[in-house]
Amino acid sequence: MITLEKIQIKLAEAIRNSGMTQKEIAERIGVRRQQISYYIHGKKMPAIDTFAKLIAVLDEDPADILCLDEYDKDNTPTK
Repeated sequence: MITLEKIQIKLAEAIRNSGMTQKEIAERIGVRRQQISYYIHGKKMPAIDTFAKLIAVLDEDPADILCLDEYDKDNTPTK
């Protein structure tokens, strides 16, 4: 089942594994560094437009971050 917690974990891992500092990421997507810290610690989720920018900057597959592999093509849970 897809949960917000799973998405937050995937997003935090992608940020940590990016090789960029929180400040660099924040500057590239136009938010404060503190926002990136909130995303890493699961305190907040980015707005959809910020999420899209973040995924692009991190060069991540949005389907992976959103845990879409947990659903089959009929949109029914597979796990």
